[in-house]
Amino acid sequence: MDNIIVYASMTGTTELIARSIAEELARSGWHVTVKDAIDTFAEELLSYDCILIGSYTWGDGELADDIMCFHEELLAVPLSGKLAAAFGAGDSSYEQFGRAVNILEETLENQGCQVITPGLKVDGGSEEEIKAISYSFAKKIKRINEAI
Repeated sequence: MDNIIVYASMTGTTELIARSIAEELARSGWHVTVKDAIDTFAEELLSYDCILIGSYTWGDGELADDIMCFHEELLAVPLSGKLAAAFGAGDSSYEQFGRAVNILEETLENQGCQVITPGLKVDGGSEEEIKAISYSFAKKIKRINEAI
């Protein structure tokens, strides 16, 4: 199964989540491509079976500028039959904690993906804690994928 992880990261937290998920999936022999959203065209997703997209939440619940162009392109790409999940970093002191994850999930569903698990929203923590949370999310994705 070919998998892609696309992310937008400002402080490095969402990139850490993306790379940690990829690391855990690769341990099981999964082929995983990790790309920054700025360097990715949405049509590239057509070549993958499982799509994971991550973004930090900007302001009071908006997508990050770093992923806006990719997201706009994504609205024109039909992804029926693809498996998907979303993740991202946020700040729980905001009313719309991690809303970018919700926006990405909704977009993936609207484009025909089967969102296989609720999105991962990370609210800070040490690098080790973030890695552990990300590894757990990846293991969940593996279990669900194997059950489908």
